[in-house]
Amino acid sequence: MAELVYQQIIADLKKKIFAGEFSNMRLPDERSLAESYAVSRSSIKRALTRMASDGIIFKKRGSGTFVNPLYLKNESVFNYEESSNLGVSDNFQMNGEKPQIKVLNFEVIRPTAEIQRDLFLKADDFVYKIDRLRSFDDKPFMIETGYIPIKILPSLSLKKIESSIFTYVEQAFGQTVSKSFLSIFAEPSTKNDQDLLKLKPNEPVGVMEGIFFLNNGTPFEFSRMRLHYQYMKYNTFVSTNS
Repeated sequence: MAELVYQQIIADLKKKIFAGEFSNMRLPDERSLAESYAVSRSSIKRALTRMASDGIIFKKRGSGTFVNPLYLKNESVFNYEESSNLGVSDNFQMNGEKPQIKVLNFEVIRPTAEIQRDLFLKADDFVYKIDRLRSFDDKPFMIETGYIPIKILPSLSLKKIESSIFTYVEQAFGQTVSKSFLSIFAEPSTKNDQDLLKLKPNEPVGVMEGIFFLNNGTPFEFSRMRLHYQYMKYNTFVSTNS
């Protein structure tokens, strides 16, 4: 429960940061924040430590805790938080809102040699192929194509893929998608990208593709996500301390 509390504090502080509630870019001290959220100072300290490690804030000795102006300038909709669920619905947000989902295609196919290799499947195994369009306020930003072995989720239905599949797996089977290996790059947009993401022919598309694993180590899904280049922002914080 303590972990949930500090994550809620982070989410609320981020909302307040983007709402401009800290006009001088300075956060209240730990004692004031603890009183404001009615939690222990240890919960506040954990939240601020995580935010500092993500480059959202920085602490200046003797002066206090400040918002990183570059974080405000380069807000990313892609933020994998320290949680057990790596689903797109849970980790892609804008102004605190999760994306809407439109199912474009849902079918059962034989996996290609590449999918067999990536998901450790046999030639006679079948997979679901799921194409979905993600949007914020009717502005499409991502085409997501996922491949999931039927033997892992034999009861997957159209209704279930209209929301978070990873959350369904967690609630129905007690398994979490807790690890992934992702490659992130850019390439020329295709005609399909241009039609669905409203791109011009000369505009590129961002690509994120990789394998997602259940917490027992089982490869669960191979996913390819094609993003409108305007949403292809990924922030990181690098420390040179040894």
